[in-house]
Amino acid sequence: MAINYFTIQGYTVSLPINDTQWYDLIVEKDDKFMTVQCKATATDDGHIDFRCTGGTNGKIYDHVLNHKIDIIFCVNKDLNAWVIPVKDLIDADVKNTIRLRTEPTKNNQGFQTHKYLIYT
Repeated sequence: MAINYFTIQGYTVSLPINDTQWYDLIVEKDDKFMTVQCKATATDDGHIDFRCTGGTNGKIYDHVLNHKIDIIFCVNKDLNAWVIPVKDLIDADVKNTIRLRTEPTKNNQGFQTHKYLIYT
């Protein structure tokens, strides 16, 4: 979905040859290059976790936001999509998780992902 979205928007999309970097895509338009991390969730609440876990105990070993990434492209179980600049996550002091929402939260609490919704 990310490749489709960025291509339709007129970006050149490049894919890494291996999986050792912290981005999934590089997109370029008008001589500006940006790294993109893609995240998907099948949860009912649209939960996206930026912590990296592994092993038999699910131990946290890293965090996506600790790396040079420009954009997080997110998709939920209903195939709604969001394009979120990492700078906005950092400026909002997002720590570990966000919830993908198509509408504002009550009392505007939490990170307002509805602002970054690109299609439903």
